[in-house]
Amino acid sequence: MINLKELEVWFVTGSQSLYGEETLKQVAAHSQTIAGSLNDASQVPAKVVFKPTVKSTEEIYAICMEANTAKNCIGIIAWMHTFSPAKMWITGLKILQKPLCHLHTQFNRDIPWNDIDMDFMNLNQSAHGDREFGFMVSRMRKNRKVIVGHWQDPAVLDDINTWSRAAAGWNDWQGAKFVRFGDNMRFVAVTDGDKVEAEYKFGYAVNTHGIGDLVQVINETSDAAIDQLISEYEDEYSVVASLKSDGAQYNSLREAAKIEIGLRTFLEAGNYKGFTDTFEDLHGMAQLPGIASQRMMAAGYGFAGEGDWKTAALVRAMKVMGSGLPGGNSFMEDYTYHFDPENPMVLGSHMLEICPSIAHGKPSCQVHPLGIGGKADPVRLVFNSGAGPALNASLIDMGNRFRLLVNEVEAVTPLHDLPKLPVARVLWKPFPDMKTGCAAWILAGGAHHTGYSQNLTATHLQDFADMANIEFALIGKDTNLYQFKNELRWNDVYYQINK
Repeated sequence: MINLKELEVWFVTGSQSLYGEETLKQVAAHSQTIAGSLNDASQVPAKVVFKPTVKSTEEIYAICMEANTAKNCIGIIAWMHTFSPAKMWITGLKILQKPLCHLHTQFNRDIPWNDIDMDFMNLNQSAHGDREFGFMVSRMRKNRKVIVGHWQDPAVLDDINTWSRAAAGWNDWQGAKFVRFGDNMRFVAVTDGDKVEAEYKFGYAVNTHGIGDLVQVINETSDAAIDQLISEYEDEYSVVASLKSDGAQYNSLREAAKIEIGLRTFLEAGNYKGFTDTFEDLHGMAQLPGIASQRMMAAGYGFAGEGDWKTAALVRAMKVMGSGLPGGNSFMEDYTYHFDPENPMVLGSHMLEICPSIAHGKPSCQVHPLGIGGKADPVRLVFNSGAGPALNASLIDMGNRFRLLVNEVEAVTPLHDLPKLPVARVLWKPFPDMKTGCAAWILAGGAHHTGYSQNLTATHLQDFADMANIEFALIGKDTNLYQFKNELRWNDVYYQINK
C-alpha cells in the first residue's frame, strides 16, 4: 500500500517586498516554524515542505509551475502572513493544477495585550491578508479548502489531515490505469458510463483485456508458487476441512491460489491500480476470482464486480485516502433489507468479493456453489464486519456530469448468526433513518455498488469531489428529504449553466 509520507504538501507563504528585508526575514522564520510543526504533527500524513516566501507575480507563477510538475507534490497550503496583493496571484492560480488549501491562520495565537504596537500589526496581517487572497481565488471560481484557526490547534491539524488524504487520493488517480477483464454486465446501466469523459475529468484510464489474456498468465503459475500461497492462506485464515490438503475440495483451493497469483502478476506487469471482472465472461477460467479479488483489495487494489470500473477506481482512491488509519475500505453492495419497523437495517454483501480489511475477527476460507456464471464452486473468505461509524460512496455518471454520492451509516453487530450465508457481510443503519436514507439514495441515482469505508468521513470525500470539480451529495444525520430534493434540482440548474 502507498506510504503517504513519501508524498509532499508544499507550504507557500505570500507577502510583498515593500515590508523590507527585516520584516521578510521574520515572515520566513515564522513560515519555517509552522511548516516544520505541521510536518512533525502525527495527524498530518504527508510530508510538509517549506517553500520560500513568494512576493511577486513571477515568484508565484514559478512556484505553481514547479508544483504542477513535481511528482511527489500532491497540493499546496497557502498562507498570507502579511498582505499579499492578490493580482500577483492571478497568473499562478490560472495554471495551478494541484489541490489548494488556504490556511487562514496567524503565527501568534493570542494578542500580546501589553506589547502590541504598529510594528506587530504590520507584521501579523493574516486577518486581512488572507481575505485579499481569498477574494481572488473566489473571483477565479477556483475550488479550494479553507481551514481557519491557529496552526497548533488539534482541530486545524485534523482538517489538514483530511484534506491531505483527499489530495493523496486525487494524486493517485492521475495517470492511473484500471483494467476490465471482459465487458460490463449485460444490460446494466449504472455500472457503465463514459470512460473517455472519466479520463478527461479524473486522470485515470480504463481499458479492457479479454479474459484470455489473464488466463494465459494464470496458466503459467508454478506449483511451488501455489504451495507457498496456500501456506499463507493457512496462516492468515481459518481454512475449512474440505479445503485442507486431505480434503475433498483441495483442488479448488489450489485453483483459487493459481488465479490469485496470475491476477497479481498481470496487474503488476501492467502497472494497474485496480480491476473489474464479470461472471458473464469467464472463458478459460475454472472459477470466478473470489479470494483473489478479496486479497487484491486488501493489498490496496481497487475492485468492483460486473465491469463496474467507476467503483473500482473509487475503492482504490478510498484505500489511498485511508492508508494507515484503523479500519478498512471495500467494494460493497446493498443486498437485502431488514424492514423491522422497530429496527430496520441493510445487509451489505456481494457474491464473493468483500475486502477482509473490514473483517471483525479472523476470516474463514470456504468454498460454496455460485448460482450464476456456470463455473466451478469458487473459494472465498467469509466473515462479519465490525460495528461502528461508516459510509457508503457511489460515483455515478449523470450524463452531463459525475456525481459523488455519500451516505453516512452506522454499522451494527448482526442480531443472529447467519450459518447458511456463504459470503462476507456487514449490517448497517443508514442515516438519517432507513426510509429517508434509502429514498434519498434512489432519488440521487445512487448505484447498488459502493465503496464502503470504516475510516473515512464524508469530509474526506467532499474535499476529494472539490478537487475533481464534480458534484457532491451527502445523505447524513441532518438530511431532510424535501431539502435534499431541492438540492438535487439546484445542482441540475448549476451544472446546466456551467456545462
